[in-house]
Amino acid sequence: MAETIDIQATDGSGSFRAYVARPEGGSGPVIVALQEIFGVNYGMREICNDLAKEGYIAICPDLFWRMKPGVDITDKTKEEWDQAFHYFQNFDHEKGMEDIKATVAVARFFGGGNGKVGAVGYCLGGQLAYKTAAMTDVDASVAYYGVGLDTMLDMSADITTPLLMHIAEEDGFVDKDAQARIKEGLAGNANITMHSYAGVDHAFARPDGVNWNEEAATLANDRTRAFFEQHLKG
Repeated sequence: MAETIDIQATDGSGSFRAYVARPEGGSGPVIVALQEIFGVNYGMREICNDLAKEGYIAICPDLFWRMKPGVDITDKTKEEWDQAFHYFQNFDHEKGMEDIKATVAVARFFGGGNGKVGAVGYCLGGQLAYKTAAMTDVDASVAYYGVGLDTMLDMSADITTPLLMHIAEEDGFVDKDAQARIKEGLAGNANITMHSYAGVDHAFARPDGVNWNEEAATLANDRTRAFFEQHLKG
């Protein structure tokens, strides 16, 4: 049960599309899925479809729409990586957070929703999930291998709802020193739970991704499933 919807930007600049996957019954808590640097691609759509199978309404907003609507890239070639990094480097984080806030507001009163809203993000989206936990009223958030978090540790004081973080110990974009700073800097917030995964690289949980690791992805996804069950369905 997949569809696309339009969400109005709060700055009056237009609207952006979002991929929506619904559970078989059509109703449930809503989870906002936050994209990697590859746009709303096959992997993100599959993540939404899997969330729908678990009883959630999943909404994945097109956060690159201000640069180019409908970005849909894989991670198989250098050309594709170059395209993805172009969008990453030119992404307006302030406007992106405005668009996430708009999506969360829509999700809160989405048809078929139960009033609970979660967020889950990967890579760039992992960073955005962390910021979403600090800057919006979501009920629970999950960040997979978020990038740049060691420069945003002061935001942790604003995280007052549960946040689950998955850290890849061999992350090529978040080195061991940065991981240590993240763990030390966030350790004092009881709302934050962190798990590290040995021997795996960035994006180990991306469906069909080059760094996919079945064992680590299954463990992380099982933890995410239990976390959302507790905080969005409990």
